Amino acid sequence: MAARRAVVLGKGPLAMRVGEWFLADPGWELAAVVPVVPEPSWTDSLSEWAGEQGVPVVESGDFAELEVYPDLAVSIFYDRILSAEFIASCGRVLNLHNGPLPRYRGVSPINWALKNGERSHGVTIHEVTPGIDEGPVVSQLTYSIYPDQDEVEDVYRRALAYGWTLFEQTMPLLDRIEPAPQDESLATYYSAADNERLGERRSFNRAVSGGKGAAPPYAARPA
Repeated sequence: MAARRAVVLGKGPLAMRVGEWFLADPGWELAAVVPVVPEPSWTDSLSEWAGEQGVPVVESGDFAELEVYPDLAVSIFYDRILSAEFIASCGRVLNLHNGPLPRYRGVSPINWALKNGERSHGVTIHEVTPGIDEGPVVSQLTYSIYPDQDEVEDVYRRALAYGWTLFEQTMPLLDRIEPAPQDESLATYYSAADNERLGERRSFNRAVSGGKGAAPPYAARPA
């Protein structure tokens, strides 16, 4: 049986680990990566990693310039809204979102969870649909956070580790999992325009403001 083709869209070390998983699995071919462009200076370069691995890179960062529609596209903090046409052309599209969907849809979910004094947060793998973070949930993991002590950067690092665990444990079962629709009555959503209300939680660290400390789009749409 021919290997199925996968594409990884996004940024940072978690996107690289996901790419490495596809490279190591004989049932999959990593056909291309689509990085966030410009790539953030505060995290590792997905495009550089792909170049080192000999994986084709869409240098523009535009998913529409992919030369092949994959059997599976996986978004890891990609920053563009995927079109309905692209979604329909792929065999399947998944997104790893840094929040416990249906709560904390949209951008900066970690920042908002800490701002709101939450004691737990989560990571979610869900089907991508034309709506923002509205697709059925494939798998989810929740973990403790400590708003009195945690900085955004602390929870972000924790989320990367839990996100990898969730992905690694989900993929072997993916073809057998029946995604569950989200409960719209529980949904919350934050847009980029809402970031102005984050105050000290807009930064990686409450002691930092502006520059590299400014809040990056951890879960920029359609994360």
